[in-house]
Amino acid sequence: MRRENRGKNLQGKMATDKIILYTGIGVAILAIVVFALFMYSKSLSDEVRSGTMSLEQMASISSNNTKNTESASTEIGKTVEESKNEINTTTNTANTTNETKITNTINQTKTNTTNVTKSSNTKNVTTNAKVAEPKETKKELSFAKPVEGEIVREYAKDNLIYSETLKEWTTHMGIDIKSDKTTVVKAAEAGKVKSIKNDPRYGLTVVIEHDNNFQTIYANLLTSEFVVEGEKVEKGQSIGTVGNTAVFEIADEAHLHFEVLKDSLPVDPNIYIK
Repeated sequence: MRRENRGKNLQGKMATDKIILYTGIGVAILAIVVFALFMYSKSLSDEVRSGTMSLEQMASISSNNTKNTESASTEIGKTVEESKNEINTTTNTANTTNETKITNTINQTKTNTTNVTKSSNTKNVTTNAKVAEPKETKKELSFAKPVEGEIVREYAKDNLIYSETLKEWTTHMGIDIKSDKTTVVKAAEAGKVKSIKNDPRYGLTVVIEHDNNFQTIYANLLTSEFVVEGEKVEKGQSIGTVGNTAVFEIADEAHLHFEVLKDSLPVDPNIYIK
């Protein structure tokens, strides 16, 4: 009896466990079904919204197309006269633009021409100014008397004077300044010693070159020990001593024979001695 009761209890427990298991499975399936229905409902709602937006977009696109169609229809519907007027207006605008460009080009050309002319005139004025520049003024020379003393024989080019040595009437291309022997002779003006020589007529002679193509000649010297050829001398610098070595004037007293040349031609020394 006890075994039979145990067997019955065991079978009852197993049946209860099955019921509980099946019940749990049923609840789970029901929950899944409910969840699936919920998700399906949400998806359907989203699609409906999406469809609504698409309809609104389609309506907007349709409206734009309608406007474009109206605009195109308006362009096509213009009369021939209106088209001509628009063409004429466009042409006139283009012509006006071209005329403006041409006018601007002409004005620019005139401006450039004016500038070139001004520049040319400026250059010409500058050139003329350069041409008109005064030449450098040459220094005026003022010759000093090479020795102190009386002029005993004057310059005579166009008239004749009597020579005691030659015993005849002759020209005289300088002046004779009376002075004692060994008196120091000084340069009449600054210059450069061109030559020192023994002249067959005027004895020991020193020639000095000066500015403005002047030369001075110091003849009938006793010595020329103070200078050498090629030396630059200052005005008043010693160049020699008075002597009596001129053959053509040997009969005269001791003196200095002094000449001035301008452009290699003899001139009156009295004009330049100051």
